[in-house]
Amino acid sequence: MTYPVAYQLYSSRNFPPLAAQLPVLKAMGYDAIEPWLPAYEANPKLFRRQLDDAGLACYGFHMPLAGLVQEPNRFIDIALTLGAKVMIPPYVTAEERSNTSDYWQELGRKLGQGAALAAPHGLKVAWHNHDFEYVPLPDGTRPIDHIFEAGGPDVWFEIDCGWITRACADPAAELQRYAERIIAIQTKDTAPKGTTVDDGWTATGDGIIDWSALVPLFHRTKADHIVTEHDNPGDWQRFAQRSIDHLKALGV
Repeated sequence: MTYPVAYQLYSSRNFPPLAAQLPVLKAMGYDAIEPWLPAYEANPKLFRRQLDDAGLACYGFHMPLAGLVQEPNRFIDIALTLGAKVMIPPYVTAEERSNTSDYWQELGRKLGQGAALAAPHGLKVAWHNHDFEYVPLPDGTRPIDHIFEAGGPDVWFEIDCGWITRACADPAAELQRYAERIIAIQTKDTAPKGTTVDDGWTATGDGIIDWSALVPLFHRTKADHIVTEHDNPGDWQRFAQRSIDHLKALGV
C-alpha cells in the first residue's frame, strides 16, 4: 500500500502568499494539503477553490480545541466546505495546561464530545501531539494516555513522530500502542540534539529518525495518509521536495 501525502501548510506560513504555494506542491507530487488556522478562516470557499484549481485535496485540517468546544457547528461547516474528513485540534498552550491527570482526562472528554457532534456529518475528530503529552505527570502517568482513555474509541490520533522523538519517547512503540486509533502519520524529522539551524527540525529523512524501520509499522495502523511538516524551515521548497522524495524512495 502506498499512501497519499499531504503537506502541512504551517510549514511555509512565513513565505506568503499561500495560494501561490499550492501549484508548486502539486508539481512536487503532493496529493493534498493540511491547513492550519488562520489559513482557511477568512474565506473557506475561496480556499477550497484554490485547492481545486491546484488539483489538491484536504484530508484534515488543524483547528483550535476551543473551536471544537465552543463553535463546533462553525468548524463542521468549514470541514464540509474544504472537503476534509478529519478535524484536528493540535495544541493547548502552556498557560492552559495543568500537570494533573484530571486536566488531560477532561481534554479527552471534550474531544469525545466533539467527535459525537461531528459523526452525523461523516466527520472524525483527531488529536495531534506535541512533546508535552509524553512528559510523565507527577503520578507517573502520561497525558497522551489520559486523552485517549477519556476520549473514547471515536477520538482518533494524528501522530507526530518528530515531537515524540523530541520528548525522548519511541515513535515505534507509539505507532504500535495506538495502531487502531492512528488516522494520519506526520513524518516530522528532527536533527541531532543541539542543532540550532531551523530550530533543529529538518526534512524527512535528513534527521535522526530511522523511517525505514517505522514504515512497516505505518501499515499496521488505520492511517490513510501521510503528512509532512517542518516547524520553521529556512527553505520551505527544499524541505517539501526532499521530504516527499524520501517517502517515495521508501515506498510509502
